[in-house]
Amino acid sequence: MRADRLLALLLLLQNRGRMTAGELAAELEVSVRTVYRDVEALAASGVPVTADRGPEGGYRLMDGYRTRLTGLTDAEADALFLTGAPGPARDLGLGAVLTTAQLKLQAALPAELADRTRRIQDRFHLDAPAWFRDADRVAHLAAVARAVWEQRVLRVHYRRWRGEVHRELHPLGLVLKGGIWYLVAGAADGAGPPEETARTYRVSRLLAVEVAEETFERPAGFDLAAHWTETARRLTAALHQQTARLRVSPRARRLLPMQFGAAGARALATAGPPDAEGWVEVDLAVESTAVAAGDLLRLGPEAVVLGPPGLREAVAATATAVARHYA
Repeated sequence: MRADRLLALLLLLQNRGRMTAGELAAELEVSVRTVYRDVEALAASGVPVTADRGPEGGYRLMDGYRTRLTGLTDAEADALFLTGAPGPARDLGLGAVLTTAQLKLQAALPAELADRTRRIQDRFHLDAPAWFRDADRVAHLAAVARAVWEQRVLRVHYRRWRGEVHRELHPLGLVLKGGIWYLVAGAADGAGPPEETARTYRVSRLLAVEVAEETFERPAGFDLAAHWTETARRLTAALHQQTARLRVSPRARRLLPMQFGAAGARALATAGPPDAEGWVEVDLAVESTAVAAGDLLRLGPEAVVLGPPGLREAVAATATAVARHYA
């Protein structure tokens, strides 16, 4: 690990010029004291590192010095698919590898192209998780990723909504959706094509993981991206079991896209004309009656459920029960 860090430090100085110990520590995710020791180690190995003192000071390489150690290792090449997603790379245990790979690429580029890549990094940043939600704890993600990569059987202890289960799985791929990691895997004793037998497991609900020694044959032609797209389509269709007819206020019209996402935006796009008070009627795709009743009450008095009758009755009953607590 230290050898990788020393190379990353060297490439940072080569690509960016003068950098302070604090800037290097932030990039390498180590302490400033560690940076001091690493700079001393580079200098002792013959790398001409110069320290400039003063407010504009920092470390830099002697003018004209360039390293040619820019070839990518297998691990660095593998990590490049996570370029632009440093958080997920760290989750997978590839943060340092990805940093080194990116620095090597920059060092190998002509000066003009290297400058363009730095400008893009300065101007665009991907932050996958949604607002106001803590990230999942994914203690077993690195082990799951190794099982996916090496095609090893995975034995897991998994927490479902209806209780805990033990499963023996053939891990086919990992998907990051909205800041949440999911494992796509088939049952080790399952039969049939993977698009029918593969299931999705939320990685944060894995209570224990064992990567077995035995391997499995990955199904020929299995396409993770296509499988996930179809799974998401089926899930959306299953979740949106009915359509609610609502009368919503001007404020609720602003809240619908925030609280119901694409379904709220579609409802507004087909809304009827506003009445004298600015209220409109919309058709909103919702989940089961029990789930929809709770979701719609988040709009408070800014929305009235007009139908279907069962949903209207469920919302009224829930609102009455809540009011009873505060009577």
